[in-house]
Amino acid sequence: MVARRNITARQERLGKELRKLRERAGLSLREAARATGINEGKFSNLEAGRVGVSAERVRLLAGHYAAEDAAFVDALAAMTGEQVRGWWVDYRGQLPSGFLDLAELEHHAAHLRSFENVQIPGLLQTEEQVRAIYSVARLPEEQLDARVHFRLRRQEVLGRPEPFRYEVVVHEAALRVRVADRKVARRQLLHIAEQSERPQVAVRVVPFDVDGFTEIGNPTLIAVGPVPQLDTVLLDTVHGGTFMDAEAQLGRYRRVISDVEGAALGVVESRDFIHRLAQCV
Repeated sequence: MVARRNITARQERLGKELRKLRERAGLSLREAARATGINEGKFSNLEAGRVGVSAERVRLLAGHYAAEDAAFVDALAAMTGEQVRGWWVDYRGQLPSGFLDLAELEHHAAHLRSFENVQIPGLLQTEEQVRAIYSVARLPEEQLDARVHFRLRRQEVLGRPEPFRYEVVVHEAALRVRVADRKVARRQLLHIAEQSERPQVAVRVVPFDVDGFTEIGNPTLIAVGPVPQLDTVLLDTVHGGTFMDAEAQLGRYRRVISDVEGAALGVVESRDFIHRLAQCV
């Protein structure tokens, strides 16, 4: 089987999870290859996400590894059957791979939880806001348009029916930053308030006057998977987005998001807060 030229974060994740199962079983790559009759080189490529794997083979491997978590094995097997071409693939070659990986992550998530303290969340930005943000980079018009259109396409995930949920906490600082003029800022705030009325969307605000709020680190997204082991954290840093899925990392950032949610206003209070802020812009 020919190795993939472009490995997505999701394909890499599946291979990584299969490798973790093997290592927990105490088997070396060579031992696992011999036990399953798979060529060792192909086995290495499989665990790196460089070649595809069938649901049947995932279950075969899970059986050899004595994996007892049926829900987890089912979730891994389901990841192999996703043959539908995602809309984000149309942007390959136009945008950095991290953009595509984020859209794919959001698309497959059962639930999104995030915290933004620097900018308006991308899934809630107006076209004016998006264009103003990317205009700072002084990109060629074609590249600027591609980034704007891509971000707006990502927002279609909010139209998914329940039980999908998007729960985001935004610090007041992010709401007050003006990337353009007052009119754009006001329309952006009203857009957030409008989106927060969707049953799938919960927007909550942490005001400046909340005492003891110390979570002022990097913007954080948790994409909740079909089982907890397949949750993914995306940490937004100055060097770009960083995907994390180690158990300790997942536990840490789940606590961070929970602490942030505990400091935030309720959904209705937050909507009222945003409306008052819009009136003052």
